[in-house]
Amino acid sequence: MTVSNQTTVADYIPVTVPVLQVIDEAPGVKILSLAAPEGEMAFEAGQFVQISVFGYGEAPFTICSSPAQGDHFDICVAAVGRVSNALHRLAAGDRVGVRGPFGNPFPLERARGKDLFFVAGGTGMACLRSVITHCRDHRSEYGRLIIASGVKSPAQRLFAADLRLWHGDVQTELHETVDEADESWQGRVGVVPDIIKEVDFNPHTITAFVVGPPIVFRFAARNFLEKEVAEENIYFSLERRFQCGVGKCGHCQINDLYVCQDGPVFSYSQLKSRSEAVEATLPDS
Repeated sequence: MTVSNQTTVADYIPVTVPVLQVIDEAPGVKILSLAAPEGEMAFEAGQFVQISVFGYGEAPFTICSSPAQGDHFDICVAAVGRVSNALHRLAAGDRVGVRGPFGNPFPLERARGKDLFFVAGGTGMACLRSVITHCRDHRSEYGRLIIASGVKSPAQRLFAADLRLWHGDVQTELHETVDEADESWQGRVGVVPDIIKEVDFNPHTITAFVVGPPIVFRFAARNFLEKEVAEENIYFSLERRFQCGVGKCGHCQINDLYVCQDGPVFSYSQLKSRSEAVEATLPDS
């Protein structure tokens, strides 16, 4: 599928769909499985949708399920605001509004044949799960799959079933860390960007996908650059409070870019020259 930035009337009108399933994923985090509008929705890993709860408003969510599941899609919802808290109160059978998908995806065609290094900080795995699943489903098209996942505490790990699967797969290299361990945690303790420094890889064959809070962007980029990964091979998915999703309202504008349309996936080289809005994201020059 080719992603287009051209909008139509349909892009402004939500389609109501039923909630198929609600899963308690972690404290304060739920996974909602939603029926695809009109029975099928084509999307690519990294794109987002606008979800509305009528009477409460609308908010953007990156699709966290595999693009191969065209009849439904999943979103990961942390209860942090008016809309997300309303979504947490829904049950199977309730209905929500959907607009999208919007934005550009991760550049998987460009990354074909390369080694891939995924870095997820905080709830970043909610965005990366879709692209990791796609790459595992098309395993022969990519080289090494290296996954670095970091959360504050073991209780905040997302997609535990997937993590167990990836741990047990010899074709996937999963490195997990937590900021603060508890009595149940036997793994690594520390910040997720440090994993980049510890893993041996060929910088000339790596394409890196990074999702997380700004401090993870900053130090992940710095560590990849120090290991001589090319700027154009380091990608971020930026989070912004998208209002319209179609590049009209200007809420997500970064200089001459609209994150909802030109992103949310950007390369380091795209963002480097736009320091005003991303100075907290990129390493000091």
